[in-house]
Amino acid sequence: MTNLKPALLLLLFTTALFSCKDQETPKNPNIIYILADDLGYGDLTILNPESKISTPHLDQLARDGMIFTDAHTSSSVCTPTRYGIVTGRYNWRTELKQGVLSGKSKALIPTSRTTVASLLKKAGYHTAFMGKWHLGWDWVASDSLNLGNLNYQPQDYDAIDFTQPISNSPNDLGFDYAYGIPASLDIPPYVYVEDEKVTAQPDKITVDKGEYSWWREGPTGSDFIHQDVTPNLFRKSIDYIKERAGKEEPFFLYLPLPSPHTPILPTEEWFGKSNLLPYGDFVMMIDHYVGQLIAATEETGIDENTLIIFTSDNGCSPAAGFELMTKMGHFPSYHFRGHKADIYEGGHRVPFLVKWPAKVKSGEVNDQLICTTDLMATLADITGQTLQDHEGEDSFSMLPHLVGETNPNPRSSAIHHSVNGGFAIRKGDWKLIMAPGSAGWSFPRPGRDIAALDTLPPIQLYNLVADPGETDNLQAAKPEIVEELKALLTEQIKNGRTTLGAPQQNDPIDFEWKQVSFMD
Repeated sequence: MTNLKPALLLLLFTTALFSCKDQETPKNPNIIYILADDLGYGDLTILNPESKISTPHLDQLARDGMIFTDAHTSSSVCTPTRYGIVTGRYNWRTELKQGVLSGKSKALIPTSRTTVASLLKKAGYHTAFMGKWHLGWDWVASDSLNLGNLNYQPQDYDAIDFTQPISNSPNDLGFDYAYGIPASLDIPPYVYVEDEKVTAQPDKITVDKGEYSWWREGPTGSDFIHQDVTPNLFRKSIDYIKERAGKEEPFFLYLPLPSPHTPILPTEEWFGKSNLLPYGDFVMMIDHYVGQLIAATEETGIDENTLIIFTSDNGCSPAAGFELMTKMGHFPSYHFRGHKADIYEGGHRVPFLVKWPAKVKSGEVNDQLICTTDLMATLADITGQTLQDHEGEDSFSMLPHLVGETNPNPRSSAIHHSVNGGFAIRKGDWKLIMAPGSAGWSFPRPGRDIAALDTLPPIQLYNLVADPGETDNLQAAKPEIVEELKALLTEQIKNGRTTLGAPQQNDPIDFEWKQVSFMD
């Protein structure tokens, strides 16, 4: 050793130092978050052995990682769930107390709010959004634009200047690259927006009135083909993965699909594959593309340290032929009651699959309560960041679950929300619903099935372990549990957060919030 030259000794020491450093600070994982649109818990064969839809790639994704069987969206419809995923905060803390945004709506998320993308940028990530946004952005438009109506009104056609860039965009919220559509494939306008600019000017007005393939009439870009939107988003996502695989910085890809939401548009090669309905064919097509995306991570050699999350924004929609499928022996909500829009489990209990070979053991099944708002705290935990009091107010880290900690459960309750703004709270085995019916689209429906609703108690209490189908209302037999859960729900609404920390303010409103009259 004494014969070695000082320069060589220095080189060896430096190499050893950096080697130790690399071992102590492993590279943060690439993160891919795939959000299906209106996919039911019972549509996957890995979750529902009686499913009539073949989903081999999603089943394999589940087997290669962890299945969460008690995962919930923060709402039973599109926009609110997306808000919760991106911000880690319940949507009803904003002015959006019910329903969804249109394709013309202004931005729901202010640029001052931390998002999962801006959080990860601070950790050195390249961030990308590709898909269905449905959180509003600001078009350059005249005052005649009808912002809230999902349909295009006569005055709307000349109101938006599509040659001008949008503002308050995904790019402004932390996404380095953003490519997607304003809302659902049945909500106009039908254009792609890439980094704030429309990729091709609308040159036609399209509409479809098919039973399952329908979309509302509206302006359509010259490069916009409804049937090709889902394949196109997967193609671009796979290209992005291949491009970023060779880069030093990790990437975050947020891929919120517009499918299998209406219009139900499987490409020709998938017609009739499921022997069910077009919905089944569409789900099989999505499964196929997810398989291609996973294969891209394997082919590029990044799969070991890539975290893939697959979930859905709410349950299956009745517009997909829900009732007919049940008559054919397929149950999109499995044994849970209700579907999209409802406060019942079928509205918000969703598939939630996680693969991360470097950290998550294969073949794991987790029955702990989680919510889609939990993404932000999880990513903060993974990247070693601490959320401030005004960030991710309703987000709990899932990382302890993923890595198998012995006492992993930080979330003891979750709040559910329906399309008409109805509330429910879940704690342990118990679920309290502050409404007499579905608070959504299944019978009995608010504002429609009034005679039936008048015969029901104003609240519902279910033991989900004994009664996962929510058929036995125990509100009269368990008044002490009703009062406990009602008090907890009231506290969490008023406190501006459900996580530990300083109380926060819900966003100000200038209208009556009727759905929380139970707090009076």
